[in-house]
Amino acid sequence: MIRGIDHLVIACVDPNAAAAELESSLGIACGGGGRHPGLGTWNRIAWLADGSYLELMGVDDREAALQGPVGAAAVAVLDASGGGLATYALADDTLEVTASALRASGASIGPVTHGTRQRDDGEMVEWWTAFPDAPLAPDAPPFLIQHASVGSEWGHEALATRARYAHPIGSPVILARLDVATTDPPGAAAVLHEQLGFDLWAVSDLAVADVGPHVLRLVPRREMAVPAVITLGAEVEAPRTVELLGVRFDVERVALPVPAAAD
Repeated sequence: MIRGIDHLVIACVDPNAAAAELESSLGIACGGGGRHPGLGTWNRIAWLADGSYLELMGVDDREAALQGPVGAAAVAVLDASGGGLATYALADDTLEVTASALRASGASIGPVTHGTRQRDDGEMVEWWTAFPDAPLAPDAPPFLIQHASVGSEWGHEALATRARYAHPIGSPVILARLDVATTDPPGAAAVLHEQLGFDLWAVSDLAVADVGPHVLRLVPRREMAVPAVITLGAEVEAPRTVELLGVRFDVERVALPVPAAAD
């Protein structure tokens, strides 16, 4: 069952430099990352308190990256504009069941495949993904992911620590909304419904969906100055807006729940 947006893939020329810019300009720190063996990509990660994250993805082997759907999406954005939102993933804790049900309903989602990333400390992080048949892009259907719920990144203690972590902005940070520019919001919404099964409704010229705790909005391209707007929530004194890494970040003032301590 799809339970929310898992992460946003932001293609960068240099993820280390992008991580430094994200922290200095917005107050969001990256605390992880590593290399994707054989896939030609590497990343830095900004963990968010709601279990989602921002993935700053770089390409160190173009030909290898082009062989995979996420790497190819990153290459496409880097070639077109030097970086920005390449795609995003939806979290699903029963991925095999969901993918089978979607295929049975006529969706063109592919088989579930296994992936890994090696952390700088040598630990291997594991996950499973299912990809749509069409190429990934910000305004195209996203892919589905299920993480192995163990280890330094996805174990119970890791998630609890992430929920309590105060970024340099001054508090934990959550993902609230993703706005994606598209030429035809109703058409893009119809494709999302067909391929992933969730409903979007019309609000003025927008197509809007609640995806677990997150909001996804498809916005007419003519109304957006950037291809994507990422809205975060934090306990800040006043809202703020920063354009960097090919997207716009809006930070809204929210009152965050006090997370429980890890067992």
